[in-house]
Amino acid sequence: MEKVGGWVRVRDEGDKITLAYKQLNDRSLHGTKEVSVEVSDFNNTCQILEAVGLEAKSYQETKRETWHYKNCEITLDTWPWIPSVVEIEAESEEAVQLVASALGFTWAEALHGSIENVYQKYYKVTESEVGHWKEITFIPVPFWLEPKRRLG
Repeated sequence: MEKVGGWVRVRDEGDKITLAYKQLNDRSLHGTKEVSVEVSDFNNTCQILEAVGLEAKSYQETKRETWHYKNCEITLDTWPWIPSVVEIEAESEEAVQLVASALGFTWAEALHGSIENVYQKYYKVTESEVGHWKEITFIPVPFWLEPKRRLG
């Protein structure tokens, strides 16, 4: 799975729990393949994944707000140790660009791909390093990451 840039995620969204397979094919707007299903129990789902040989790689906390506007889904994701990010999803790149512009964003500011790109913007770390962090939680920036903070 890692050889093709894929991973499995179990997410507790408060009102539902989802199991998803994601695969990063490229860093374009639609470069991530995602297939998801709603499940009934977070812990049991994790146990099933472990039973078939998958290992838990990382525990990550986020806070998320979702809106819908002009056939787009707009998500405000708050991750530990970085500023909140806005994700806009739609069927076409044109629709995403129109909504991004309406929200005051420029296309040149856009980052495509996974959250690792955003951590790289604020810390001197590689995508691989971020991908191997065991926990990303709402605690102060860990002592081992603080010296890597990008200034300004």
